[in-house]
Amino acid sequence: MDLFQFLNLIGGLSLFLFGMNVMGQALERRAGSKLRSLLEKMTTNKFAGLLTGLAVTAVIQSSSATTVMVVGFVNSGLMTLRQAIHMIMGANIGTTVTAWILSLAGISSGNFFVQLLKPSSFTPVLALIGIVQYMFCKNDKKKDTGLILLGFATLMYGMESMSAAVAGLGQVPAFRQMFLMFQNPVLGVLAGASLTAIIQSSSASVGILQALAATGQVTYGAAVPIIMGQNIGTCITAILSSIGANKNAKRAALVHLSFNVIGTVVWLCVFCLVKWLFSPALLGESATLMGIAVAHSLFNVLCTALLLPLSRQLESLVCRLVPEGKKPEAASELDERLLTTPPVALEQCKKVAAEMANCSVTALRQSISVLNRYTPELAKQIRAAEDLTDHYEDILGTYLVKLSTRRISAADSNEAARLLKIIGDFERIADHAVNLLQSAEELHEKKMSLSKPAVKELGVLTGAVDEILGLSLDAFLKDDYSAAGMVEPLEQVIDGLKEQLRTNHILRLQKEQCSIEAGFVWSDLLTNLERVSDHCSNIAGCVMDMHEGKLNLHESLRAVKEDREKFAGRFEQYQKKYAVQ
Repeated sequence: MDLFQFLNLIGGLSLFLFGMNVMGQALERRAGSKLRSLLEKMTTNKFAGLLTGLAVTAVIQSSSATTVMVVGFVNSGLMTLRQAIHMIMGANIGTTVTAWILSLAGISSGNFFVQLLKPSSFTPVLALIGIVQYMFCKNDKKKDTGLILLGFATLMYGMESMSAAVAGLGQVPAFRQMFLMFQNPVLGVLAGASLTAIIQSSSASVGILQALAATGQVTYGAAVPIIMGQNIGTCITAILSSIGANKNAKRAALVHLSFNVIGTVVWLCVFCLVKWLFSPALLGESATLMGIAVAHSLFNVLCTALLLPLSRQLESLVCRLVPEGKKPEAASELDERLLTTPPVALEQCKKVAAEMANCSVTALRQSISVLNRYTPELAKQIRAAEDLTDHYEDILGTYLVKLSTRRISAADSNEAARLLKIIGDFERIADHAVNLLQSAEELHEKKMSLSKPAVKELGVLTGAVDEILGLSLDAFLKDDYSAAGMVEPLEQVIDGLKEQLRTNHILRLQKEQCSIEAGFVWSDLLTNLERVSDHCSNIAGCVMDMHEGKLNLHESLRAVKEDREKFAGRFEQYQKKYAVQ
């Protein structure tokens, strides 16, 4: 191999790895919602977990990425270690898809239709379609589809460049001797593990092996141990990602390593035994691209068949290797490992935001109840809930900003922006809960009380606020457009109630039915309750924005009011329901 052939090899390898990376990221974005639905089907059922891992890896074309994702799930408490084991096993099978795609390059026939199946025949067409979609289509999904096609074309051109660059090595004695050396199974395993650990992708290392096989110097006897070693080398990514994670996440990474090491040791022993006892002629034959794909798939399926029934024992093994500490570890709410898979990271953000929403609404409802009956225990719960919503807003805001810097689809970008807006409103609702609590404490400490008419009026207003809280919470949690549309008319009614109650209070002051000091507390109560309804209106507006595919809160709220018949009907209904005598 001269210098120029070596440069072609480096260029081909670079194109191959780049194409695989681009295609995987575009597939991930394009299949974002499907990826989320797949992950929602994860259950304790081992076969469901196995199929989920297989499907996710087939979509994103990387068992390493899937395993890192699994480590993040376990670290966040989204997945048990048992579920992780099954998903990792499925990921090992799913990663073999790439080898089958690359094996199409080995098709050789004079038949026109068979020739069309060769990547060199259809890749230029895919590249043309891809570049047209990427450059001239404005729709993000079409752009991602174009990137998938361009990534695949780049990958295949890189594969062909590597094969062409190493074609001459078939006549080089030193190259033949190197692969004769790999006939030693242990050396083959070490070589495969080392290469895969360096490039951190078993799919890519199998592709490199297939390119070398085009020289005709790679026998099945050398290829099979190398393939076994590649499965061990790919574990390095998960091991590195588990650094700094909790013990369960470290166990998940160790499951990946243990699974591949045990599978390799067992089947390598079987391979050596067969080779020694029977010396099959197949092991001395030159490996084909299709043959390597078959060997890769068969090995991973056999490993899974061996260890799937032993998943409980595998779990016990890693729990012994990574024992429990003296103090229980808390799960990470938002694991940064999930940022490598933005659709999944966004789904986790939505779950944490849902917890925040429930916490905030519960705090506000507790603060309403404390106005009627003050207890120190309830006051403590309200303040703890407000502290928790502050924590949620901090971690969610930071995480969503990091997520927004990633290359994500337009729909996911809008969803992230919506969540950033909404968490601010839920945090403010919790702040108003504490403000209401402080008013209740002032009444309690100064032994003041509101007049009977004021208590009755406050009951009407808090009833309306309780309903608008429920509507906005349902709109957010269930993505309920109809519930969101009912918020604005009720918010208008609450605005009117606030002014009416303030006027009524002035009239009571004039009649000396209420004290001026109690009047200050009354004013604070009305202001905080009315502002809660404003935040509920913002939340509902964001939900409507997402349904209409835009981010213009004022326009969405104006559109609700412009539907005069529906708005007027709902407004009148709420006005009657929350009328004050």
